[in-house]
Amino acid sequence: MTGDAINYREKAYALLQADADKIIKLIRVQLDNLTMPQCPLYEEVLDTQMFGLSREIDFAVRLGLVDEKKGKALLDRLERELSALHEAVTKKRVR
Repeated sequence: MTGDAINYREKAYALLQADADKIIKLIRVQLDNLTMPQCPLYEEVLDTQMFGLSREIDFAVRLGLVDEKKGKALLDRLERELSALHEAVTKKRVR
């Protein structure tokens, strides 16, 4: 693999990681502010962001810029964060 190809792969993964980090920040803001009522608009934005990232990852994988396992790991990380958010909201509702 040439140096340029490696550089493109690293850049592609870094961009995907940055997008994933933005989504994680959204999730953590919601977790930190569970005193606010659950906001359907917020959930819609989060779902849209997650879908968009999954499409970005799929595109990068198909181009051969990102390893499929690494892409899946990014999405798995976000899904764990999202599960924590849903669990926290559910526990708050039960109280």
